[in-house]
Amino acid sequence: MRSIAFVVAAIALCAMSTGFYGETAASGAQIKLPGPKYDGTVSVEKALKERRTVRAYKDAPLAIDEVSQILWSAQGITEPKRGLRTAPSARAQYFLTVYLFAGKVTGLNPGMYRYVPAGHVLEPVAAGDMKEKLYRAAGQSPIQKAPAALVIAGAKDRAKNEAWMYLEAGHAAQNVYLQGVSLGVGTVVMGGFDPDAVSRAIGLPAGERALYIMPLGKK
Repeated sequence: MRSIAFVVAAIALCAMSTGFYGETAASGAQIKLPGPKYDGTVSVEKALKERRTVRAYKDAPLAIDEVSQILWSAQGITEPKRGLRTAPSARAQYFLTVYLFAGKVTGLNPGMYRYVPAGHVLEPVAAGDMKEKLYRAAGQSPIQKAPAALVIAGAKDRAKNEAWMYLEAGHAAQNVYLQGVSLGVGTVVMGGFDPDAVSRAIGLPAGERALYIMPLGKK
């Protein structure tokens, strides 16, 4: 009986720390994402033609490899030697940080994660239903029903000209739109929110400001 109790306790502890079905807990060490693909089946021209804003999404989870590809499209490293990324930045200073708010993402527990381009990894920031907290702070209904959302934040403390970080956010957001076309993932760019209120609600560092919110979901 003691051995059975020990096994049950061990299984419970494992489930608490890693989540069911092989999911990764939103706490602790960095989470290595699946490697991005550099060759797809949708041409740039077709992606441009089919790019549309999508505010309603299927009630279906996103796969972690889809999320990985979208994060790479926003800020992934494309030239490791110099650290150049998918989106251009004034003087290559890179003022953006992309945060993932996972609700229903296969292989990932609900929570808030910071995307780290170097190494293509996620850093857990906060566990639980952080997407709901983001929704309440921003007041935009597509966030609530989307399986995931991105917050693109800018380093206002480093940008001598704040316009640079807004321009860079626009570049990254368009990349997400186009990558989404190739994956069948829709999004909408949201700027109609109080950036300071949202930044406080989700606990951004003092030197960062929320610039864009982009819900993500299957079309």
